[in-house]
Amino acid sequence: MADEPDRFDVPLSVGNHFAWFNTRLAAERTFLAWIRTSISLIGFGFTIVQFFQHLQTMEPGAQRLRPGAPRDLGLALIAAGLGCLVVATLQYRAGLRYLWSPQFKSVAGMDARARRTPALFAAIVLMFIGIAALVSVFVKFP
Repeated sequence: MADEPDRFDVPLSVGNHFAWFNTRLAAERTFLAWIRTSISLIGFGFTIVQFFQHLQTMEPGAQRLRPGAPRDLGLALIAAGLGCLVVATLQYRAGLRYLWSPQFKSVAGMDARARRTPALFAAIVLMFIGIAALVSVFVKFP
């Protein structure tokens, strides 16, 4: 692939630099929106499990159609949140690699390599929290 010519030339200009920067910020905003969505799914899944577990302790003799349904729904939501987060992180990293590719070097900025962002750190921390929530629900609630 190193011998392939660039698909297009990106001349150095203020307009191109700010267009690149706006694209970079749009990728960041999209990634943050995916993080928010993942937080909502993980939190809502964990809350459903906790709520119905607390409801069962309040009314132990209440008729239940399927006792494991809230746990299964909670696990599915937590797993969906983790899945969204993993896919969004991989997509975000691929997008950044493209934006920092050699063809955009002239408009990208001073450095030739991409910088780590706080959003990526937050996503990784949230992945660990989501895994802990998944394991907690899976082990604690029968």
